Amino acid sequence: MRMKKGGGLIRDIRKNPFSYLLILPATIYVFLFGYCTLPYLVIAFQKFNYKQGIFHSEFVGLKNFEFFFKSPKFLEVTFNTVFLNFMFIGFVIIFALIFSLMLNEARGKFFRKVTQSTFLLPNFMSWVVVSYIVYALFASDYGIVNVFLKSIGASPVSWYSSPGPWRVILVLIKVWKDTGMQVVIYLAAITGIDTSLSEAAKVDGASRLQTIRHIIFPLMIPTVSILALLSIGKIFYGDFGMIYGIIGDNGVLYPTTDVIDTYVFRAMRKTGDPSQAMAVGLYQSLMGFLFVFGSNWIASKKTDGGALF
Repeated sequence: MRMKKGGGLIRDIRKNPFSYLLILPATIYVFLFGYCTLPYLVIAFQKFNYKQGIFHSEFVGLKNFEFFFKSPKFLEVTFNTVFLNFMFIGFVIIFALIFSLMLNEARGKFFRKVTQSTFLLPNFMSWVVVSYIVYALFASDYGIVNVFLKSIGASPVSWYSSPGPWRVILVLIKVWKDTGMQVVIYLAAITGIDTSLSEAAKVDGASRLQTIRHIIFPLMIPTVSILALLSIGKIFYGDFGMIYGIIGDNGVLYPTTDVIDTYVFRAMRKTGDPSQAMAVGLYQSLMGFLFVFGSNWIASKKTDGGALF
C-alpha cells in the first residue's frame, strides 16, 4: 500500500479502512506478545519470585545461564536443534521448488487444483494426529513398515528403540507436512513473473527446461531467500510440537532427537523455575538474531532483492 507524499497515517487509514482492519489482529498479537513482553527479559538475570515481581526479585547475574551451559547435554541438544533445523529448511525448500515448478508446467487445471490441495492438506494436521500416523508406520509389532519388511523376508526393526534412523524420519515428516504451504507461495511468485519473458525466450528457440533454468528459477530466488531467512531466525528453536508429539519422553531416542526446547521443558517440569527458561529463551533469540543478521548480509551481497533489510 503506497502512501502519497505529504499524506499522514490517519488519512491513509480513512482511505483504506478495510485493509488496516485485516492487519489489526496481527498487529495486536505482535504488540502484546512481541513488545509488551520485552520487560520480562530481565527475569533471565533474576531469581524470579512471583510475589515480588520483576522489579523486586533478587538479581543473580548470569547464574541462570549456568543451568543450560554447564549441562552435559548442552552440546548434544544444541547440535540436534541446529542440524535438524538446517535439514528441515534445506529439504523443504528443495522439494517445494521442485513441486511448484512441476505444478506450474502441468496443463490440466483440475489436476493442478487436486494436487495442490493434496500437498497442502498435511499442513493443517496437528502434530498429535501426525504422531499417530507415524506410530502406525513404525510400531514394532504391527507397524506398516515392519509388516512390509517381513513380507519381503527382511528382519523387522525396533524403530522406537533405535535412535539412528530418526533424524531421517523427522526430516521426511517435516517435508511431508510443510512443503505444501511453500508450494503455494512459490506458485504465487511464479504467477507474478512477467509472461512476456517466457514468450520472448520461446521465440528465441529456448526449450521449456532452459526457460525454467534461466528465467523462472532466477526470478524466484528473492522469494526463496526471504523464506529461508525467516526460517533461519528460529534455527535455535526446535519444533517442540513436532519433537514432543512424536518422540515424547522416549529417552532412548534423545541422542538424535532431543532439542533445546524439549530439554528445557523436561527440566522445567522438575524445577519449575521460569528464570532458567527465560535465560535459555534469550540465548535462543540472540543466536537466531546473529544467524539472521549474518545470513541477511550474505543474501544482500549474493542476491538482488533477496534480503530482509
